[in-house]
Amino acid sequence: MTEFLTTPAGIALTIAAQCLLVLGFVMISLLFLVYGDRKIWAAVQMRRGPNVVGAWGLLQTVADALKYVVKEIVVPAGADRPVFFLAPMTSFVLAVIAWAVIPFNETWVLADINVAILYIFAVSSLEVYGVIMGGWASNSKYPFLGSLRSAAQMISYEVSIGLIIVGVIISTGSLNLIHIVQAQDTGWGIFGWYWLPHLPMVALFFISALAETNRPPFDLPEAESELVAGYQVEYSSTPFLLFMAGEYIAIFLMCALMSLLFFGGWLSPIPGLPDGALWMVGKMAVFFFLFAMVKAITPRYRYDQLMRIGWKVFLPLSLAWVVIVSFLAHFQVFGGFYARWAVGS
Repeated sequence: MTEFLTTPAGIALTIAAQCLLVLGFVMISLLFLVYGDRKIWAAVQMRRGPNVVGAWGLLQTVADALKYVVKEIVVPAGADRPVFFLAPMTSFVLAVIAWAVIPFNETWVLADINVAILYIFAVSSLEVYGVIMGGWASNSKYPFLGSLRSAAQMISYEVSIGLIIVGVIISTGSLNLIHIVQAQDTGWGIFGWYWLPHLPMVALFFISALAETNRPPFDLPEAESELVAGYQVEYSSTPFLLFMAGEYIAIFLMCALMSLLFFGGWLSPIPGLPDGALWMVGKMAVFFFLFAMVKAITPRYRYDQLMRIGWKVFLPLSLAWVVIVSFLAHFQVFGGFYARWAVGS
């Protein structure tokens, strides 16, 4: 058996099994994310939420998914059918493959590449094409306007997210996500993580992630009041399910990035307690709870306010932070606080 795994067929089988394992984790997590999202909204609004299908309503998401799968797919007259069906598949596939470089501990990662950050940037920058294709192929003005909004919004806040991550890269000296987490393993527990030296950027990253994933209060591409439902208004059945699944998977990816970049990934917050993947998953769950709470308690922004914040507030602040961190790291101000590569952490 060991010899077979070293052959080309064995290597291909091993990679396929690892891909299915990651895909299974993402899809099972998706069921609980949607359930948790709905339960949190319900609690804020003082109602029960899903509570009929399965114990405590745990199977409600499964029932909803089955409903979408068996419903009839309606295609608008005059729609570009190949592009119409390719758009949701593109959004879903790109959201999933970004998980290939997300580590859950030092060995649990599908692809441990030295340019993991660049890989995530490349994949996430392509996700906007799925939205644009869906809006354009629908042959309707409301989806088209929603897709244009989404393109402008996602590109605007990708710039801020990129500059924020550059500060973390400068402190670490590496684009590898495992190295970024290892640089936060200082023996000080939670106080050694990057949230403390990069504290101003944690809030900016969280807000930018909300806008990047079209979450409230920045869900202008699918604003019901003026666009009915935005770029996905003409979609039904499985194509709509793929759009929604891709959106939630992208949200969970942002939760994973926040955990890895600023909150120690799989590292224990208390020195002496063992590290492990459970810490990573727990931190991701906490950040998703914050995503859900923001949706439940904040009103929607106007589109001009959204773009103004992105270009006139977040971009200058994140660019200034890159300059500040570069200075602090180069001259090793505060020891190795901003230059973990200099002290060999």
